[in-house]
Amino acid sequence: MVESMFDSIAWRYDFLNHFLSFGIDHLWRRKAIKIISESFKNPHILDVATGTADLAIAAMNINPVKIDGIDISEGMLEIGRKKIKERGYSGVITLQKADSENIPFGENIFDVAMVAFGVRNFADPLKGLMEMRRILKEDGMILVLEFSRPTAFPFRHIYNFYFRRILPFFGRLFSKDKSAYTYLPDSVSKFPDNENFLSMLQSAGFLYTNQVKLSGGIASIYTAIKKPVQ
Repeated sequence: MVESMFDSIAWRYDFLNHFLSFGIDHLWRRKAIKIISESFKNPHILDVATGTADLAIAAMNINPVKIDGIDISEGMLEIGRKKIKERGYSGVITLQKADSENIPFGENIFDVAMVAFGVRNFADPLKGLMEMRRILKEDGMILVLEFSRPTAFPFRHIYNFYFRRILPFFGRLFSKDKSAYTYLPDSVSKFPDNENFLSMLQSAGFLYTNQVKLSGGIASIYTAIKKPVQ
């Protein structure tokens, strides 16, 4: 269902991301990449649920040795490949269709495994996180950029109104898909964010978990490190 939905909205996905977030998503991605750059020089990166490769493209600013991107939606990947080719990044970024819960790479390969707005779409989030840990080298980092729910009044109520009323309306209007932008707020509301997600990272075998809240808690960057489990 998720694969079919993203295939259907792929042609409008980038426009709607930027329009519905008022362009703030660009800043969130830059912040995420800056966090990676503080720990790694010329990293080998796996971008899970890469979509149209916005996060992978943003990561080119830190001179990665290689970026492999995977996603279940071929429609999204086609647009991502076009963007990569137009920017001259084809020698560094490679995209392929693959499932986050069955990553087609061996163990201990990547310095960083990152995912933006994708974990909540995993059929089994814990299994996906464990797969990301498996492919990381020791001391490798997982970075997850994901929507979260603000808790402060009155921002929480404004956010909930926008997310449940305004966003689905414009999403359906521009994408011509009646379900996709109803699915988005539903998936965010069910996502185990904040401390619950930090606990999930620990359950997946990661240590040194951390959360950076963005834009009043609308989104968060979660990081953790692969260390041998004692």
